[in-house]
Amino acid sequence: MRRKTYYIGILILVGVLVHSSPVFSASSEPQSEEAKQTMALVDQAASLLQSKGKEAFTEFRKKDSKWLKDDTYIFVFKMNGIELFHPIKPDLVGTNIIELKDVNGKAYVQETIETAKTQGSGWIDYMLPKPGESKPSKKISYFKKVKVGEETFIVGSGFYTD
Repeated sequence: MRRKTYYIGILILVGVLVHSSPVFSASSEPQSEEAKQTMALVDQAASLLQSKGKEAFTEFRKKDSKWLKDDTYIFVFKMNGIELFHPIKPDLVGTNIIELKDVNGKAYVQETIETAKTQGSGWIDYMLPKPGESKPSKKISYFKKVKVGEETFIVGSGFYTD
């Protein structure tokens, strides 16, 4: 009887841990129209990246296109944190951004990579200045892991909530 009670206790504990783990919890996916548009844009960018490889960057760079307009843009980095494409901050291209943190100390690149590894895609929120501004604003980004040839990239886009 003791053994049965012990195993039931272990099963309950495992169930609680699995249920409360962020890896197994329900997505906190935003439900706004802007979120749906962002997800669709990233899905389209991922398809273009899969079919054209890095040549897709030429499309992503076109101003006043669906890829680059106002404060909407596509970003791409490797699973190791090397920035491959960023039209707003081209000086980041070729650098390792894995240690970047927002103004609150959130390691948003690391979190993005870990979520991409475990779930393939996801949402993350962090505080960054809008393009051309210095005051941080809340940004919510959707990202997706994409296999391009022998390499795996993360492609994403986001929107500011204020």
